[in-house]
Amino acid sequence: MQEKGTISIHTENIFPIIKKFLYSDNEIFLRELVSNAVDAVQKVKRLAALGHYNGEVGEGLVQVAFDAENKTITISDNGIGMTADEIKKYINQIAFSGATEFLDKFKEAKDANELIGKFGLGFYSAFMVADKVEINTKSYQDDSVPARWICDGSTEFEISAGDRETRGTDIILHVNAESEEFLDKYKLQGILDKYCKFLPITVQFGTKTEWAEDGEDEEGKPKHKDVEVPNYINNTTPIWTKTPTELTDEDYLNFYKELYPMSEEPLFWIHLNVDYPFNLTGVLYFPKVKNDMDMQRNKIKLFSRQVFITDEVKDVVPEFLMLLHGVLDSPDIPLNVSRSFLQADSNVKKINSYITRKVADKLNELYKADRKAYEEKWPDISLFVKYGMITEDKFYDKAKDFALLTNTKKEHFTFTEYHEKVEANQKDKDGTVVYIYASDTAKQDSFIQSAGKKGYDVLLMDSPIDTHFVSKLEQRVEKTNLKRVDADVADKLIDKGETISLVLSDDQKQKVKDIFEKSINDAHMKVEVEALNPGEQPVTVTMDEFMRRMKDMAKLGGGMSFYGAMPDNYKVAINGNHKLIDKMLKADEVLQGQIAKQAYDLAKLSQGMLTGAELTEFVNRSIELI
Repeated sequence: MQEKGTISIHTENIFPIIKKFLYSDNEIFLRELVSNAVDAVQKVKRLAALGHYNGEVGEGLVQVAFDAENKTITISDNGIGMTADEIKKYINQIAFSGATEFLDKFKEAKDANELIGKFGLGFYSAFMVADKVEINTKSYQDDSVPARWICDGSTEFEISAGDRETRGTDIILHVNAESEEFLDKYKLQGILDKYCKFLPITVQFGTKTEWAEDGEDEEGKPKHKDVEVPNYINNTTPIWTKTPTELTDEDYLNFYKELYPMSEEPLFWIHLNVDYPFNLTGVLYFPKVKNDMDMQRNKIKLFSRQVFITDEVKDVVPEFLMLLHGVLDSPDIPLNVSRSFLQADSNVKKINSYITRKVADKLNELYKADRKAYEEKWPDISLFVKYGMITEDKFYDKAKDFALLTNTKKEHFTFTEYHEKVEANQKDKDGTVVYIYASDTAKQDSFIQSAGKKGYDVLLMDSPIDTHFVSKLEQRVEKTNLKRVDADVADKLIDKGETISLVLSDDQKQKVKDIFEKSINDAHMKVEVEALNPGEQPVTVTMDEFMRRMKDMAKLGGGMSFYGAMPDNYKVAINGNHKLIDKMLKADEVLQGQIAKQAYDLAKLSQGMLTGAELTEFVNRSIELI
């Protein structure tokens, strides 16, 4: 039996296009061919289960082998196999209506996956790395004759009698000169680890092409002769394919270590399992998040029927949950998925909403079950929760019941509890409750202590996203305003309509202002002499809450570049009622300048704003004054 023919592609240019376009993604040829082999094995199992195949099914097996000397890679399976007629139908007739349509769609394709997905080119991805491809196959059907198909990368093919004795298929790639990197054990091992680690059919990997079976081992699995022990065996039943009742905490933790060997143990996890209105399984872990959020991203792996697709899942998973780790598997997402598909598909949008709801439900459950344990986890999960509340209003509505506010004393409060705690003492003259917060307790310690003397509570807001979270709270919590503890002197943080008399005359007030302006000599430092509590600091340097917040947002890329480009402007509040000011007025002109500069530098020093030559000058002046 021998037959020659032409593949029905309607263009001579298909293979050069495939090779050129898919070059940067050429490793996916192995994913495509191994996935096809797995499908073939699963098909024969289904046929047997339905009573359409009465032969011995045995253990499903896919084998990958390479021969560096002969420059071949072989993918073998004991699946359904093909007849010569089926090869003509499924391999030779690629469903193109014409070259024009193909080339038009080709131009639209954004990546290799999209091209494969649009044209069913999974098998033909073999030509990304091979200049000749052979199929040696034998169908499961009774009395079927083995068949061999050979194609050299042109549109010419040859079909002849094959020599395979058992049911299944061998795909033999004769690797081209540009792709010899794939004739390396570690290169192939890496690709198999990436894409095939959790396939539902056993995958074995060795270095020879002879995979003859030689009976069975003690576990009933096929043994092989003349082949070194395969060094790759996948996990065919990863935990997301099981139900939570089958699993222990240890199972979940061991799987996490398998995915992320160098990571700390996760805080907790969520097992997802839904079959309507879409299919989705998976396990999402809450890791201990460090402040460098960018380092934590792209740790969720997306699978389709246990075949790895991508770890860029930002269209499947809500943005704020990109910090989670774990796996998602949905057969509703095709293997050859493109970015444009993910962005537009309605099932993907439903999955996104479902994951948000499940995460909110899990957090609420943990909060209600054991608040003390939840509070201990809060420093590690607060970033997720706050990020979610900022970016998703639906999540905010759920999270406001289990989100916590933490003060500088490390006490935790729900939103309702905190409002009740500070409402009486921190309400301004207009009835607005002012929440005071610190972003750096070390730098802002003097301000925190001053606020404490007035009985004010100070929240801790020191995460990378708290600038945005503060703004979100102001939007959503009625009649509430937030001010950083160093936005003004303590007496002015909450305007209760109370006034303190200034002991200085108008002339003395102006003289004090002149002395400080001359000593500071900085246009970005606006000097104001104020009537403050005598026990407060003589000089305080502050930045207006609005301006500082806009500048912080600009640093975080919050669309406030105008403010980011502006110079830092500060207010220098002189406490006209402090005894140091009275002493300064009674001193000679030289000493007045020294006292003013010293008091100003002390104010800057308390906020970590005094550095370099200014700090050296301050130290030398301090020695002189002593």
